[in-house]
Amino acid sequence: MSAHCDGPCGVYDPSSARVAAEAVVSMTKKLLDLESKPGDPAYENTFSRYVAIKEEQAQITKDELLILWTDYFKPQHLEQFPDLHDTFWKAAKLCSACKVEVSSQHAQELMDAVQKIHNMFWATKNRDVTWYTAS
Repeated sequence: MSAHCDGPCGVYDPSSARVAAEAVVSMTKKLLDLESKPGDPAYENTFSRYVAIKEEQAQITKDELLILWTDYFKPQHLEQFPDLHDTFWKAAKLCSACKVEVSSQHAQELMDAVQKIHNMFWATKNRDVTWYTAS
């Protein structure tokens, strides 16, 4: 028995990357909207929690994308998507940027990259799966 994937088909799905990327967007918005009160323990605690969640979810997004890139997508997909490697590389770099910055622009660019990967993934399966977000 052989498969083009490292795991059996059906175990891969870009939705987990979308959910994590949405958390990055949400925490970025919350950080930017947080009223600055340096020295206030409640503020410091909230700020620290938002940053920790944002960074954790950016890493989860990266992990999920790298699994898709390295385990699901194969050389034959490059014919269909010549920019596949560049798309994933840039998305991974955006995950890193979202970890070290509080940038609504980079958070949105990450969501856009995850949407592009979502579309590529489902196109390889000849399926039209609607992109949606929870928020």
